[in-house]
Amino acid sequence: MSQFNVGFVIFPGITQLDLTGPFEVLSRLATPASMSVPSRFPQAKTFVAAKTMAPAVSDRGLLLLPDCTFEDCPPLDLICVPGGAGIIDALADVETIGFIRHQAANARYVTSVSIGAFLHGAAGVLKGRRATTHWAHTDLLPLVGATHEKARIVRDGNIFTSAGVSAGIDFAFAIVAELAGPEVAKAIQLSIEYDPAPPFDAGHPDKASEAAVALMVQRNAAAHAGIEQALGRLSMSAN
Repeated sequence: MSQFNVGFVIFPGITQLDLTGPFEVLSRLATPASMSVPSRFPQAKTFVAAKTMAPAVSDRGLLLLPDCTFEDCPPLDLICVPGGAGIIDALADVETIGFIRHQAANARYVTSVSIGAFLHGAAGVLKGRRATTHWAHTDLLPLVGATHEKARIVRDGNIFTSAGVSAGIDFAFAIVAELAGPEVAKAIQLSIEYDPAPPFDAGHPDKASEAAVALMVQRNAAAHAGIEQALGRLSMSAN
């Protein structure tokens, strides 16, 4: 294998860290010759695919540029589907779901970050699988035939799903370790100085205060309802 194609799906309303976190890690496999440790992995090439070549505006207003369309994207060895508030519209987009289904069918690794899992679910990828997603939406996984597993990264066969947003960085390191070896993964971790030490240990509802959890449940309520309704419409159209 001379080249390993890594593809990221983008759409309007994406959460940029869902994309840029794993992109930062996985894209560094594109230059293994620059690593100070030997890699058994062939050179990687990244693709950022969208329905059109128009910039996608993230859910926080950052412009993200695709480098290929769904039609032009080559077969992917790894497909990564981020989440974001725009997922509600993406769930209703036939071309987006069709692209994910088509690429996932032959990819070596099928991955998602946060609520991007529901796009895989809409494509039929998660049926009968164990999976995770953002903590505020895990109860919706059965709507796509998946069983929730409480973990930051869940692997079921060739499918990797990660918890919310920042967890995409962690799953990317797990992929790198498997593809190129632990020492390459460690070297990349060191190169980006990924050594999290947040001022608060509140990154999961099991650790956060009741007030923080209540606030975030409230703020996620509209997205939760929107995802549930979108999945319900998909289920009805399938029947």
